[in-house]
Amino acid sequence: MSLTPNSPSDQPMRLGVCYYPEHWDESLWADDARRMVEAGLSRVRIGEFAWSRIEPEPGRFDWGWLDRVIAVLHAAGLGIILGTPTATPPKWLVDQMPDMVATDRHGRPRTFGSRRHYCFSHDGYRTEAVRITGAVSERYGRHPGVVSWQTDNEFGCHDTVLSYSPAAAQAFRAWLETRYGTIAALNHAWGNVFWSMEYRSFAEVDLPNLTVTEANPAHWLAFRRFSSDQVIAFHRAQVAVLRELSPGRDITHNAMGFFTDYDHHDLGWHCDVLGWDSYPLGFLDSFPFSEADKLAYARQGHPDIAAFHHDLYRGCTRGGRWSVLEQQPGPVNWARYNPAPLPGMVRLWTLEALAHGAELVSYFRWRQFPKAQEQHHAGLLRPDSEPAPALAEVRAAAADVAAIGAIGPPPRAVALIFAYDADWITGIQPQGAGLSALWAAFACYTALRELGLDVDIVPPGAALDGYALCVVPCLPHVPERLVESLGAFPGQIVIGPRSGSRNADFAIPDALPPGPLQALFPAKVVRVESLRPGLVHQGQGWRIERWREELETAAQIELAADDGTPASYRHDRVRYLAAWPEPGLARAVLSRAAQEAGLACHALPEGLRLRRAGEHTFAFNYGAAPTVLPQGVCGELLLGTRTLPPAGVAVLAPGAPGG
Repeated sequence: MSLTPNSPSDQPMRLGVCYYPEHWDESLWADDARRMVEAGLSRVRIGEFAWSRIEPEPGRFDWGWLDRVIAVLHAAGLGIILGTPTATPPKWLVDQMPDMVATDRHGRPRTFGSRRHYCFSHDGYRTEAVRITGAVSERYGRHPGVVSWQTDNEFGCHDTVLSYSPAAAQAFRAWLETRYGTIAALNHAWGNVFWSMEYRSFAEVDLPNLTVTEANPAHWLAFRRFSSDQVIAFHRAQVAVLRELSPGRDITHNAMGFFTDYDHHDLGWHCDVLGWDSYPLGFLDSFPFSEADKLAYARQGHPDIAAFHHDLYRGCTRGGRWSVLEQQPGPVNWARYNPAPLPGMVRLWTLEALAHGAELVSYFRWRQFPKAQEQHHAGLLRPDSEPAPALAEVRAAAADVAAIGAIGPPPRAVALIFAYDADWITGIQPQGAGLSALWAAFACYTALRELGLDVDIVPPGAALDGYALCVVPCLPHVPERLVESLGAFPGQIVIGPRSGSRNADFAIPDALPPGPLQALFPAKVVRVESLRPGLVHQGQGWRIERWREELETAAQIELAADDGTPASYRHDRVRYLAAWPEPGLARAVLSRAAQEAGLACHALPEGLRLRRAGEHTFAFNYGAAPTVLPQGVCGELLLGTRTLPPAGVAVLAPGAPGG
């Protein structure tokens, strides 16, 4: 297989749509395909939920309808992304293997009647998933209309990565034996002498879910790593079949937003293109944003939700190839509140993906379905086949993408380090409400974007060549390769709280935190405290709240609160943030580091964001009011105006100065 990137800068981004022909009368298919092409779409994703129609009974396949729809879509000029249908195993299969379903944390089976009703560790189901993948790819793997494959759908959605089934318990014990070799090594690594938790054999190790009080955090971390590995193994089993039976086609998967239950860096390693599903309004309502932000951006989404994931998933792949496989086109059905997007936002989200290097934006879905669980989930068409509001914006975005043409790669300015096990560790032992490594990374990302900077989110093992600033927001377990990379890095470095505070088995380092990072920043974290709301150390335009660390160090105190409490330290080119990266404090520390790194910062108006790609500069107004581009944002306007309306987009190229 080849993972040499076909850089998205080499050709214009494509637009596509998710389509479910099995939901509609066959008489609609040809007209649907014609209308898709007329709207500027060139890709269509199908099949990921269609197992019961492909194989209605064990071993009896009904290929006729799928043959015909693939022929119709291909004849219209649409490239087909065909999904393996393993996210929705049919009832007859669950009846054959009732133990294939996952078990929840309370020991209850998660049964048939929706989707994702399987356990990643069940060998019988994995065999069936490989079998149906083989059947579909053997029939369509060399069809000229099939240009790509998507494995399954949204691994882990509905809290399905962690399964506590008998199959998971058996597989976990085998995984532990492979990792530790002897039960004595496991007992020592986990510190099982505490509370007499020692085991005599791997067969004695249960899953960590039904203990009287909290289980050993090392036990939980091992189970999280194991569960992530099970997801990747399930994916790889399908990839192997697709490589053999459908050579030359890209393989992708659709990841989700703010989702860390498995390691997406591992997933990206086994994809040609990594996709994700972008629902900015649903994510804003569902995740811990402030009530002020939820009101201010209710119809736009927080300005950094989509961009954060674009940059995160681009950094998860070997070749930097990524796409949006599901783009929100209207109200969704699954958040607590589901408003409609502000007019223009579907176009903005599309062009923002272009600016961050996407190969494809695919809208979910073509036509709103009037039955079952997603009746309120909007599409590009209403249930009566009349255009929904987003269709006009898709047409406009298609024209914009064609006019802008191919763009260059993003510049290397700031590298932000994120690892999935960091969020597992802070989730297992938060030590304070809401203190998550993921949200520390998001806070630093937002602060950098508010300064007008371009950010790449990369794993600890990424090369740092060409970056001016490296930010490590919260990385409890620091691999040695990152220490070596940072030691050789000539730019500015900012290290955030809790970094280097645990080893690979969840123990505090012998030399105390920041552990191996002491090679860069000579200090010891001797005490930490989490602060309830209202416990605040006020600074000049910022404050220490939620988390604070006390250090023994000769490093210079760079920022201190009005009462003298240190917030950040500096040693040579390394800064250490000894408090949680709340917005004002994160901006204060990161702006100093960025300026010393030689990066040009902008004081952007509220809701305005910039992104550079090649020689293009993109500007996006997420605010609810018009805003003006700062004078320092220069260039000849290719699209839009310098005064951006709400949901407005401007694209500039080298030329006349700003004014």
